[in-house]
Amino acid sequence: MADIIDYKIYGDDMQIVQVGLDPGEGVRAEVGTMMYMTNGIEMQTNTGGGIFKGFKRMLTGDGFFITTFTQNGNGKGYVGFGAPFPGKVIPLDLTELGGTFICQKDAFLCAAAGVDIDIAFSKRLGAGLFGGEGFILQKLTGDGLAFVHAGGTVISKNLQAGETLRIDTGCIAAFAPTVDYDIKFVGGFTNALFGGEGIFIATLTGPGKVYLQSLPFSRLADRIMAASARHNRGEKQGAAGIGGDILGGILGGDRRF
Repeated sequence: MADIIDYKIYGDDMQIVQVGLDPGEGVRAEVGTMMYMTNGIEMQTNTGGGIFKGFKRMLTGDGFFITTFTQNGNGKGYVGFGAPFPGKVIPLDLTELGGTFICQKDAFLCAAAGVDIDIAFSKRLGAGLFGGEGFILQKLTGDGLAFVHAGGTVISKNLQAGETLRIDTGCIAAFAPTVDYDIKFVGGFTNALFGGEGIFIATLTGPGKVYLQSLPFSRLADRIMAASARHNRGEKQGAAGIGGDILGGILGGDRRF
């Protein structure tokens, strides 16, 4: 049984979650996400269940180790955890969500001690080959609170049985295990070549709850890399132009060089 913890989320576009712990209670978190902790909190870093457990967590994009923060002092203790890039922290009460929830790779932030973080495989070949998250997703199981991070603005939808939502593959943040996840071809020659959204699109079919993110990290990284490449090309071209002017001045007998 997971520890019963309370929490408060601070911020807007760069959110943190503060978890409150009574004596003896603990919270497990991805290594490197802790922002602060009050006196009396003790931390212990390990694989969270053996070497195999650590390797499985690495497959989902998280680290080999996981850190547990336990309140061993008197009274209430607090630990703050920060998200790795702009976006929102999503609280998941697994008791209300049926005990299991599926998340994108690398989404896990922290959870009450007793919540299990494992891997989930895409059931369909198309989803595994062409989905933005690949074959491997994260599966959170237990009866306590868990927190995941998603990029940009987050919206939630409750899909009815048979209701289908078509989504950009990278914009899926988390969904209930009752939701059917598949990948479909966009269709249309111009859509595939010039649509700018890729040639495959994810389909989620209810029943179940779905969380969507407006700015997946992969999209943010692509924009940064593209801007960096343009900047580097501009610098090289500028340097080449200056070098050409200097060389031309020397060959032309300009005594200023």
